[in-house]
Amino acid sequence: MRRILLLIAYDGTSYAGWQRQDNAVAIEGIIEDALKELTHEDIDIIGASRTDAGVHAYGNVAVFDTESTIPSEKFAASLNSKLPEDIRIMESEEVEADFHPRYAESEKTYQYHILNTDIPLPTMSRYGHHIYGKLDIDKMRAASSCLIGEHDFTTFCAAGSQVKKKVRTIYSIDISENSLYGDDTEYDRDICIRITGNGFLYNMVRIIAGTLIEVGMGRRKVDSVEKALQARDRSKAGETAPAKGLFLEAITYI
Repeated sequence: MRRILLLIAYDGTSYAGWQRQDNAVAIEGIIEDALKELTHEDIDIIGASRTDAGVHAYGNVAVFDTESTIPSEKFAASLNSKLPEDIRIMESEEVEADFHPRYAESEKTYQYHILNTDIPLPTMSRYGHHIYGKLDIDKMRAASSCLIGEHDFTTFCAAGSQVKKKVRTIYSIDISENSLYGDDTEYDRDICIRITGNGFLYNMVRIIAGTLIEVGMGRRKVDSVEKALQARDRSKAGETAPAKGLFLEAITYI
């Protein structure tokens, strides 16, 4: 028996999230079906991140056990021939039999994209949250600084989460902007909030994004974010930003 690691990219628009479900199409189920067709084995894959419906990924990670003799590096191309175009295996390799993608020490990086434009671009509408009115990025950056470090992120965790310990460490938050039209147009831009940490709570990145958007719009003061963090109360943070703007960029194992 061998354990194979897959590096997976996908457009999450058409799927009910990562985790296989009985009454909906999920990414995990699609990959497991492709593996069964390829190996003739009933295979359960273990994913590193159970992304929600509509969330995208450049670099999710999953492992599976197999008795197949297919060379580990060939699984990527073999699976891609059986997968839909919006799911792709970027790399495949053999790992130690006890490697677990969720429990191994790692850093995760997410991106949240805001399309800050007057008129929404239809070609990008699936991959970012559209906001009218120019956002103040300097204020968003200033507000985000208090979130860096080890904190109890109860305020930025969706209500109803079953996780008891809500302490996480954020290593960095970078907020950048790029013109959507390739020029210096002041108000037509893709704003990317890029967050790296040792782990994230349910909807944590989307709640942080929604809160920082409110700061950028002038609906919330810069210092309100630190006060919200200290309150450990979900009602003190902003709205949960839509899933379509969120990308799992990478998982780096330490």
